[in-house]
Amino acid sequence: MPHVTRVPAITVHSEVREALDGGRAVVALESTLLAHGLPAPLNREAAGLLEAEVRERGAVPATVAVLDGRPHVGLDAAQLDRVCRQDLVKLSVRDLGFAAGLGRSGATTVAATAALAARAGIALFATGGLGGVHRGARETWDVSADLPALARLPVLTVCAGVKSILDVGATLEYLETASVPVAGYRTDRFPGFYRRDSGFAVPWRIDGPAEAAAAWTGHVELGGGAGMVLAQPVAEAAELDAALHDRLLAEGLALVAERGITGKDVTPALLEHFHTASGGASQATNVALVRANAGLAAEIAVELSRGRVDAGRVGAGRVGGGRVSRR
Repeated sequence: MPHVTRVPAITVHSEVREALDGGRAVVALESTLLAHGLPAPLNREAAGLLEAEVRERGAVPATVAVLDGRPHVGLDAAQLDRVCRQDLVKLSVRDLGFAAGLGRSGATTVAATAALAARAGIALFATGGLGGVHRGARETWDVSADLPALARLPVLTVCAGVKSILDVGATLEYLETASVPVAGYRTDRFPGFYRRDSGFAVPWRIDGPAEAAAAWTGHVELGGGAGMVLAQPVAEAAELDAALHDRLLAEGLALVAERGITGKDVTPALLEHFHTASGGASQATNVALVRANAGLAAEIAVELSRGRVDAGRVGAGRVGGGRVSRR
């Protein structure tokens, strides 16, 4: 009979667990941005800035990663150092079981972060740009796992829209079909990550954290268990220049085609081209927008904590079951 290793429980940081138990505001943060989206030492600086944004608005940050096979919801300073310093595997939802079972370490994508956050009982998640339907998906069927995750996980995701390197229109159609509500934060236009306007409208507009909390509470009651997307445009001062953006995108797409890059490697390759060819301008935009999203998510989480605690917290174990431990 083959040897079977018992998969470890999710470890929830003691500060995060105490906040959840007390009905206080908690915001989940992804680790892929830190391990794969930004270079050192900018990534470690960004990690501190994101957690500070959440704390300054009265919430507790919970950065998510898998370390030595153990999923962690909430990291201490040494663990953040490790995420930003080591070459971690990129983990989506399908990879979590392998990483846990084989004792591997990895940074969590939007989908994996949302899954682990929901398992721990956290309903608010802040990120940069969502993954989505890739250009040419009619031939390649290349669709990010972020989208089906949003359709089945009861998590409110605050983002800067969909990465502009993707097929934004098709992504919005997918979310509509999956009954995932999409709203713009103080805008009627769907943001495009580096750009404030992707060229598409949003079906709903929200103008403040209290409105967002009310919309989420209603969705929890009537939305059938799906998540929700709240898209906040990057600040005008931090927006990437339109001509530069379009040139970098055209160059990046040509580069990907020339090198035969496909699947999950496409987005990192395109983003890397943006970062290197823009002289750091795209990195500054990325940090600015994710900081703003972390702050907004914290404000919404605080509003929820003042009202119905249940709407600001997913029941631990409701998504996929499993054990959750303290640390």
